[in-house]
Amino acid sequence: MRGSLVGTAVTLAAGALLTATTTTATASPPTDAMTPARTSSSQPVLVDCLWHRTVRPDDFLLACGDGNSRLTGLHWDKWSPHGATAVGLNLVNDCKPYCAAGTFHAYPVTIRLDGSQRWKKHPEFQRYSRMSLTYPGVRPDGYKQVMDYPLWD
Repeated sequence: MRGSLVGTAVTLAAGALLTATTTTATASPPTDAMTPARTSSSQPVLVDCLWHRTVRPDDFLLACGDGNSRLTGLHWDKWSPHGATAVGLNLVNDCKPYCAAGTFHAYPVTIRLDGSQRWKKHPEFQRYSRMSLTYPGVRPDGYKQVMDYPLWD
């Protein structure tokens, strides 16, 4: 009988803790990362894999699952509802002999964003739906000179 009382108490305590955690998380105000510090609904935004929206970011993570491809040092020369263009570097892990022991290499790249459309998560914002990367010179193994990516919605 004592064992079942302890088990019941543990179950009830775990349930209360889970409820408190869930309630706190959903009742919390948005963090700075979720708040559009540099955005307005009049210009398109770039949405990352964590659902943050930005305008003219300095960096952008392409490989969200493992972090093995990132755009950095971005310099934007155009940002409009018709598209955006920038130059920067694509840092790509060669994953040799495996990704955790791999080396990151920097490749110059031109970035083009287009396909401005309403963002499903926040319909008051237009977001870019496509990204194209053009490698003017050397590029990572297995990459084409122009790589096209759908963007998060």
